[in-house]
Amino acid sequence: MLENNLYVALIHFPVINKKNQPIGSALTTIDLHDIARASITFGVRGFYVITPYEDQAMLANQVIEHWTKGVGAKLNPFRKNALELIRVTKTFEDAVSSIEQERKEPVVTIATSAKEKPGSITIEALKQKLENKVSHVIIFGTAWGLADELIDTCDFILDPISGKTDYNHLSVRSAASIYLDRIINGR
Repeated sequence: MLENNLYVALIHFPVINKKNQPIGSALTTIDLHDIARASITFGVRGFYVITPYEDQAMLANQVIEHWTKGVGAKLNPFRKNALELIRVTKTFEDAVSSIEQERKEPVVTIATSAKEKPGSITIEALKQKLENKVSHVIIFGTAWGLADELIDTCDFILDPISGKTDYNHLSVRSAASIYLDRIINGR
């Protein structure tokens, strides 16, 4: 099982728009709540929110503080526990460095995409390649997905989630939940 060494990261830069151009995207607070809740459900050690934009980082920190130290913490302790997993950083490199410092070990980076990418692997193949002795971070992109410049730096890229139709534009919070379930529970 990988959950003891598993982290997730939600990238707001660099991501792409529908014209496949690199951009930065705005924070969506429901993503914070839902991915944090999925993360705690599946035993994830930490959830990184990556944004270089100061106003977006402030918004993320305000949401986190409300639910972990403010009125929200008293009203909903379950949400408090989930949102305590969130850490906000400016870059993905900062997140990886933070994990390396915390765990005192290397980090395997795993990109996701809704698009078919050359060299992508199945979850089953990923689980066979990964060692439990190192930390792993699964990276999710906002907007229209991760920019190729970030994907190209990752150790692995997972096959896209496929359903029963050609429609394939899940919300990032839905995709995160599906991937985590498949990785942890093997479905």
